[in-house]
Amino acid sequence: MKVTVENKKGLEKDIKVFIDKKTISGYLEEKYEEIKKDVVLKGFRPGKVPTEILKRQFGKAVYGEVIDKVLKDTTTKALEDNKIKPAGQPKIDLKSFGEGKDLEYTISVTELPNVEVGSLKDLKVDEYVVKIDPKETDKRIDQIAKTQKNFKDAEENYAAKVGDLVVFDYKATVDGKEFKGNEGKNTQLELGKDLFIKGFDKQLEGVKKKQDKKVEVKLPENFPEKEVANKSALFECKITAVKKPEETKIDDNFAKNLGAKDLNNLKELISKQINDEFKNSLEMISKKQILEQIEKQKLDQLPANLIEQEINILAQGMKEEEKKKNMKYFEEQAKKRIKTGLILNAFGEKNKIKVSQEELNVEIQKQFRMMPGQEKMVKEYYEKNPGAIESLRGSIYEEKIIAELKKIAKVNKKEISKEEAEKILKEENEKNLKEQEKLAKLSESADDKVKVKKEVKSEDKKEKKTAKPSKATKKVAKKTKSTKKVSKK
Repeated sequence: MKVTVENKKGLEKDIKVFIDKKTISGYLEEKYEEIKKDVVLKGFRPGKVPTEILKRQFGKAVYGEVIDKVLKDTTTKALEDNKIKPAGQPKIDLKSFGEGKDLEYTISVTELPNVEVGSLKDLKVDEYVVKIDPKETDKRIDQIAKTQKNFKDAEENYAAKVGDLVVFDYKATVDGKEFKGNEGKNTQLELGKDLFIKGFDKQLEGVKKKQDKKVEVKLPENFPEKEVANKSALFECKITAVKKPEETKIDDNFAKNLGAKDLNNLKELISKQINDEFKNSLEMISKKQILEQIEKQKLDQLPANLIEQEINILAQGMKEEEKKKNMKYFEEQAKKRIKTGLILNAFGEKNKIKVSQEELNVEIQKQFRMMPGQEKMVKEYYEKNPGAIESLRGSIYEEKIIAELKKIAKVNKKEISKEEAEKILKEENEKNLKEQEKLAKLSESADDKVKVKKEVKSEDKKEKKTAKPSKATKKVAKKTKSTKKVSKK
């Protein structure tokens, strides 16, 4: 195999590959020997079919398969031997091919630029630690305690009121007839929440233990038994207990019921929980700081094909005219993204950062936990979309690179209060909203310009219809055209 590399404009290269017919013939003979074992033809023993007969029967198919393999293998080798990393899929142009001929082809490729990552050690990043005030922790525990209501049995003649718990058995009928699911035992309702059937709670106010109470309500439209849905039902209730809310005592027992060792341990867990609520968002700000500094790194050349691909992603869903109007903005954003991606990737390669199958599985398991009951759907999605797996791998790869960059960056640790954290996140959200509004305005202004253009065109058409050129004018125009043709000659 002979390989010649021709440098074209910028990162564009043409790699000319020549493979003599003798080598191609060798590949073909190997292939025929391989298929000879499996081919069964009438009049020949298995494995004894002559090569000439195989050529007549399967020549075109075998040659096509062999050439595909040769092109794949030799293209990879030509790129690796010349240390060319392609930015995107190389294009192959066959110059000479065919059985009994030399194979000549050209690989047109855009090369990834050389990226220096030495300057990344000068990165600066803020690392936020939220100091949680003990009062915040106590406030959160109080809120939890309010949701963990305890009820104790009320005295015998106590009349239930809003906030109390009423326990009862019931039997319901519609138009005097029973229906499926019309009975209930030990049903518990906290009066005032109206969580059973609308209006039911109100009618239980004032009931006492061991009392019988008739409650008439309209069954909801979404009632499981369709034949009685939206109809008036009579519930005959037997009150078995009335319970009053008891203030939850915040102590070690309360903490143990929530899974903590004791009250002090619960406070530690709650403080960590509050901190974790801010952690991810604040880490995203730190990551953004790193990426913004990487965007400012110098990179002389960027692959034109990658810029074009990125512009198409950014302008996805836009009309062609909108895209053209905002091309300058899209180009700027595309270049920033590509430069950042190339620098991060170069750093990842230099530091031998890789994503293992185990790390991928852990991330997919996280998604299972985020979508309980839909695990099968998530699993099938990844099985049917290899691109989604690669996208996930890319996200993990980027996070690992960012984590490694943080280790070598100059970290400015900032201990902040919960209020300061909220302020920082609010400002960041406002910045993001402004960026989104800017994109939306670009799209809107492009739409407006398109509308104006269409209106102008329609006005022009109207004018043309009202002022048609005379026959004499047409003749002059024709003569002018013919004069121009002569002058060109």
